Amino acid sequence: MSDPTVPPDAVPPGTVPFGEPRADQNPFAHRLFTLRLALRLARRELRGGLKGFWIFLGCLALGVAAIAAVQSVSSGLKAGLVQDGRVILGGDVAVRQLYTPPTPEQRADLVGSARSSTSAEMRGMARALDESRSSLVELKAVDDPYPLYGAVTLTGGASLAEALAERDGLWGAVVEASLTDRLGVAVGDRLRLGDRVYRVAGVLDREPDRASSNAFSLGPRLLVSLASLEGTGLLQPGSLVWWTVKIALPPGTDARDWQAAVKARFPNAPWTIRDLSSASPQIERFIERMTLFLTLVGLTALLVGGVGVGNAVRSHLESRARTIAMLKCVGAPGALVFQLYLVQILALAVLGVVAGLALGALAPLALGHLLDGVLPVTARIGIYPGALALAALYGLLTALAFSLWPLGRAREVPAGALFRDAITPARGRPRAPYVIGLGLTVLALAGLAVATADNKPFALWFVGGSIATFALFRGAAALITWGAARVGRVRRPGLRLALANLHRPGNPTGAVVLSLGLGLTVLVAVAQIEANFARRVSDTIPKDAPAFFFVDIQRDQFAALRDTVTAVPGTSAFEAVPSLRGRIERVNGTEAEKALVNPEQAWILAGDRGITYSATPPEHSQIVKGQWWPTDYRGPPLISIHQSVADAFNIGPGARLTVNILGRSIEATVASVRAAEFSTMTINFTMVFAPGTLEGAPQTWIATVRATPESEAAVQKAVLSHFSNITLVRVKDALDTVAGMLGNIGTAVRVVAAITLVAGTLVLAGAVAAGHRRRVYDAVVLKVLGATRADVLRAFLVEYGLLGLLTAAIAGVIGTLTAWAVLLFLMRWDWAFQPMAVIGTALLSTAITLAFGFFGTWRALGQPAAPLLRNE
Repeated sequence: MSDPTVPPDAVPPGTVPFGEPRADQNPFAHRLFTLRLALRLARRELRGGLKGFWIFLGCLALGVAAIAAVQSVSSGLKAGLVQDGRVILGGDVAVRQLYTPPTPEQRADLVGSARSSTSAEMRGMARALDESRSSLVELKAVDDPYPLYGAVTLTGGASLAEALAERDGLWGAVVEASLTDRLGVAVGDRLRLGDRVYRVAGVLDREPDRASSNAFSLGPRLLVSLASLEGTGLLQPGSLVWWTVKIALPPGTDARDWQAAVKARFPNAPWTIRDLSSASPQIERFIERMTLFLTLVGLTALLVGGVGVGNAVRSHLESRARTIAMLKCVGAPGALVFQLYLVQILALAVLGVVAGLALGALAPLALGHLLDGVLPVTARIGIYPGALALAALYGLLTALAFSLWPLGRAREVPAGALFRDAITPARGRPRAPYVIGLGLTVLALAGLAVATADNKPFALWFVGGSIATFALFRGAAALITWGAARVGRVRRPGLRLALANLHRPGNPTGAVVLSLGLGLTVLVAVAQIEANFARRVSDTIPKDAPAFFFVDIQRDQFAALRDTVTAVPGTSAFEAVPSLRGRIERVNGTEAEKALVNPEQAWILAGDRGITYSATPPEHSQIVKGQWWPTDYRGPPLISIHQSVADAFNIGPGARLTVNILGRSIEATVASVRAAEFSTMTINFTMVFAPGTLEGAPQTWIATVRATPESEAAVQKAVLSHFSNITLVRVKDALDTVAGMLGNIGTAVRVVAAITLVAGTLVLAGAVAAGHRRRVYDAVVLKVLGATRADVLRAFLVEYGLLGLLTAAIAGVIGTLTAWAVLLFLMRWDWAFQPMAVIGTALLSTAITLAFGFFGTWRALGQPAAPLLRNE
C-alpha cells in the first residue's frame, strides 16, 4: 500500500535517495531542495483539512485575542489621555495648593495675560432643608471661566453658568444623580451646604477634568460657584481645601520651560504643578497596571494554550508515525521530516494567530461602548498595528516553543521505533541544536514579556513564577503517574482499569494536570485573596471601632463638639487630635525623591501626608526604634515617624527630616520609629512632631467617637445642626465604599482568570480528542471480553474523576501558596486559609473533567466494533 504523501517519483532508480544533490557537491542546493520538497509534502498533507488541529487553532486564537484586545484597549485609552490631555487637566498647566490659594501677587505672576480658572475642592456635608437627610459630598467650587477646555454637561442640556448663577437670592448647585436619591431632592428643590442654602439647578452628567482630581471619592460630586463658597462657613483656617489655578498658556509656550521659570521665581512655594505629561497620573498608573495585569493574564492563557499546541503537535505526529517511518525507510533525511512538519505547524500557527488578531481587534470595536463611564477618559478605540504585532509575536513564539520538542524528537526517532511507538513510546531526546533553539525561543518569549512591561520587576516575577508553576505541575503529573503504577493490583476491575489508564503509554495525565491545573490555580489564588479581603474588612475591624470621623474642627469648637457628641446616649470614647498636612522635602539634606531607596513606599511622596504633634505616644502604636520625648519637651524639633517612612528612606533615629508645612520648611531630628495598626480605625499619623513646633500654625482638629447603631442618626443630626463646617465621615459608609471597590476588582479578576480556565478546558478537550482512537480501541476490546456499556463508562469516569480531584488538590496547594505570598509579602496583609475556596475549586475541576470524560467515552462507546476488529 502506497502512502499518498510520498511522491511516486521521489526515488528515481539509480539516484541518491529522494533525488537530492550530494551535500558535499553543493550544500546550498542540497538545503534548498530539501526545503522545497518539505513545502511540497506539507502542502499535500494540509489538503486533507484541519482535522485534529481545531484545538490547536482555538488555543492560539484565544490567547492571541486576549492579548490583542487588551493591548488595543490600552492603546486607545493612552491615546485618549494624550489627545484629551488639556480637557482632563483642565488647562495646559495646573497649579495646586493646599489650605489657601496663591496670593493675588502670585496669581498675577502665574497667569499674566493668559486665560485661567480657579477652583476649590474639599469634602463637606450636604443636608436636606428639614435636616432629615444628609450626605458627605465631594465639593468643587468653580469660577466663571471654568472649564477652560471641554464642557460640563448637565442632564437636560442647561449650561453650567446658568445653573450656578444666583437668582432671587439663592445660588445654584449642580449635583450627581446619586445625591438627589440620598437627600430626596429634585431639580428645583433646595439643599443646605454649611451655612448657605442652594437651589438644585441641574444634575451633573459629565465633568471634563474629574480625572485630575482625587481618584478616591467618598461621596457624590457637588458643584457650586466659587463666589458663593465664602458664605458657607466652610473656609476656616486649616480646613482641608485644595485650591487649583488652571492656565491656558499662550501658543508656542513650552510648559516645562514655564514651570522651570516659576520654580526659579518661587523656590519655596507650597504648590505642585502638573502639565499635559501628567494630566492624570492616577488614571495613567491605573491604565499601565491594568494593561500589565491583563496582558500577563492573556499570556497565561496563551501559555496554557501552548500545552494544547504541544499536545496537538504530538498527537498529529503520532497519527503520521507510519508516514514518517515510510519516508525514513525510502531515504528521507531527518532534516526533511523536521522541516515538513515545522512548515505545517507554522502555517497553522499563522492561521490561528490571524484568527486571534481578528477577534482581538474587533472585540474592542464591538464592545467599546462598555468602557463609556467606567473611566473618566474617552478611549480612542481603533486598529493599533503595534498592539496587534505584539500579540502576533507572542502567539508565534508560543507555538514555536511548544512545538520544537516533539518535532525534534520525531526527527531523531528511527523508523522501526516509530512503528512500535503506539505500544512502547520511544524516549528519544532531540539533538542539541533543537534543545538550544527551544531554550532561545523560551528566552525570547520571557524577554518580550519583560521588555514590553512598564513594571519590569513584576514581569520578572511573573516569568519566574510561570516557569516554576510549569515545573511543579509537570512534576506533579509525573508523581501521579508513578504513584498509579505502584498502587498494586486492585480487586475492583473498574478502579484497576482507571488506575492503569493513568500510567499506561500515551496516558493523558500530564496534559490534564498541566492545562486544567494552571487555570484552577489562578481561580484558587483569586478566591483566597478575595476571601481574605472580605475577612479583613468585616472581621479584623474591631467591634469597638469608631462610628464617625469628624474633620475640620476649629480650635474653639473642640469643647463644644465634645459636649454635644457625648451628650447623645450610646456614645463613648471621644478622641481628638490636631491635624495638619505637609510633604517630605529632604532626608538628611538630600531631596526626598533622590533619597528614596524603596520604590514600594513611593506613595509617601505622592502628596501631602497627615501630621500632628503630641506629648505622649499615640494609642495603638508601638515604639520599635529610639525613644519618645519627655512630656514637657520644648527643645529643637523632634519627630516620630511610622515604619513605612523609615523603610522608604532606610532611616532611623538620628536622621534629619525636612517637612514643608504651609510653605514653611521645618527640619526635625527623628527621635523614634513607630509601628501602628491602621486597621483599628483609630486616629494615627505617619509623622508626629514633639510639642513646641506646630502649635502656632493654622490647623484643625480631627476626632472620632464610638456610637451604637441606634445612636448614629442622633449624633449626625446633633453635629450638623450645631457645626455646619464640620465634615462627618461615617465609618460604615467608608467601609462599604472600599468593599464595593474590592468587589468590583474581584469581579474583574475572576473574569480574566476565567480566560485561563477556558484555555485549560480547551486543552483538556484536546487531550480527550487526542485519546479518542485509543478509547475506541479499549471500549471495543472490553465489550468483546464481556464488559457492559455501563462497566466501561464507569471505569473511564472513575479515571477522569481521579484526575479531576488530584488536579484540584495540586492546584489548591499551589494557588493557596500563591495567595499567601501575594498577601503576606506584596500587600503586607494578614493571612488566613479559606477552605471553601479550595473545596469549590475541587468541585469545579471534578465536574469539568467528568463532563469531558463522559463525552469522550460516550462517543467511543458508540463506535461499531466490526470495522476496528477487521483492521486490527
